[in-house]
Amino acid sequence: MNVEPVDEHEVTALLDGLAALLTDTVAGGASVGFLAPLGHAEAADWWRRRAAAVADGRLAVWVARDGHRVTGTVSLALPDKPNSRHRAELVKLMVSRAVRGRGLGRRLLATAEEAAAAAGITLLHLDTETGSPAEHLYRTAGWTRAGAIPDYAADPHGELRPTTLYFKQVGVRLGAPAGTG
Repeated sequence: MNVEPVDEHEVTALLDGLAALLTDTVAGGASVGFLAPLGHAEAADWWRRRAAAVADGRLAVWVARDGHRVTGTVSLALPDKPNSRHRAELVKLMVSRAVRGRGLGRRLLATAEEAAAAAGITLLHLDTETGSPAEHLYRTAGWTRAGAIPDYAADPHGELRPTTLYFKQVGVRLGAPAGTG
């Protein structure tokens, strides 16, 4: 499976595959901001709006494909404030249920981390549903738990669930102050 960055035109060209991945992720119970059932048209519309964020540099997106089929994605939301340009939020790490367990989630995560470091970003952060399989991935990939917030977001079935916040320093030597790595 190839993992590649995509621009706004490629996001638009891949709308059907990205929408199918998002609906599969929600149908599988992952809490990625949507309630079930999520229709294909709604998922495609959501991705269509992401293309504008990619175009203006607020979002970086990578897509994994097996041939022409979209099998995974991850994004970095990039801040626009001068005091926060050293950090980014890792968002919407999704892997198709058909290919889970093959290391694609870890590969997408590493791709985003490496790209962030190459771009001079030194701090990544994310939130994930407490107790979810994603939480295991982040812990074993060296992310640090910052804390949990009760009843933060509804899962796909509408039940309020806690969210755990994680962070990871990238592109800096361990123990070195940011900016000296």
